[in-house]
Amino acid sequence: MLEQFKKTGKEALADLKNVTDLATLEEFRIKYLSRKGRITRMLSQIGALPREEKPKAGQLANKIKNEVSEAFEKLKSRLLQSHLGESKELIDVTLPGIPVNIGKPHVITQTLNELLEIFGRMGFDVAYGPEVEDEWHNFVALNIGPEHPARDPADNFYVDDNTLLRSQTSTIQIRVMERTRPPIRIVAPGRVYRPDTVDATHMFMFYQLEALVVDEGVSMVDMKTTIEQFIHTFFGPETKWRFRPSFFPFTEPSAEVDLLLKDKSGDESWVEMGGCGMVDPNVFDAVGIDSEKYTGWAFGFGIERLAMRKYGITDIRLFYENDLRFLDQF
Repeated sequence: MLEQFKKTGKEALADLKNVTDLATLEEFRIKYLSRKGRITRMLSQIGALPREEKPKAGQLANKIKNEVSEAFEKLKSRLLQSHLGESKELIDVTLPGIPVNIGKPHVITQTLNELLEIFGRMGFDVAYGPEVEDEWHNFVALNIGPEHPARDPADNFYVDDNTLLRSQTSTIQIRVMERTRPPIRIVAPGRVYRPDTVDATHMFMFYQLEALVVDEGVSMVDMKTTIEQFIHTFFGPETKWRFRPSFFPFTEPSAEVDLLLKDKSGDESWVEMGGCGMVDPNVFDAVGIDSEKYTGWAFGFGIERLAMRKYGITDIRLFYENDLRFLDQF
């Protein structure tokens, strides 16, 4: 039996010398070192030997296995290095590098950053607030009574009887006025939620930017001047715009802001951009600001709508479809 072990070891080492590639090496491993290979079978035969022969046979068998395994691993390492060296592509370091796609801010983020920069230059601070609001901040403090259609559960995303996803960033104005005494000069950006039917001009989630100024002697003239500066900075100095009388529960008097824009055919038309007005005294009373001493104005625009008008985008859904062909244009 011991001589048979020695013969198996010599044959294995001799066969290994004839191996020149990885495929033949794998055949050698299956023949000798696999679970059913000759070396493995040799070890399993030790159990059938007489007790006095087992120690010597075991030492010999383990020695042979170790020698063959070590020689196998060395040859495998050499063949792998040789294979990698042959398959390695030559790199011409003088060629231009391969361009890497680098991410950039979404067009909505770009528009928002531009708006904040414009209003920052005009002295406005930025305020933020929660997206999940109570009815007090979303309706009551904004002079929107229980009978107002804006409070209809079908027109809001209610979480429970008194909690909903905010439908306007005017809630941030209320929170700022609750904790800050005039003078106040802030812009409030953020997402708002309304269960509108999704189409080319409506989404159930969109972004707003609202502005609020509260101080002594504030008038419609101040609001008009600020809006005009914003429009001419964002859309260009030749942009034509107008006030159109309107109604909002939280401002009195109120107005809509329209822009005169051209379509692709060159025809001009007035397009609504947002609402504005003087803060209603009832809103001041709700937040504890003296409406006899202070006046204020506010306006709000949809950020998607501003981006659509500036860049000629005709479908609001493009902002949220994550199509790189569209997003890479900005």
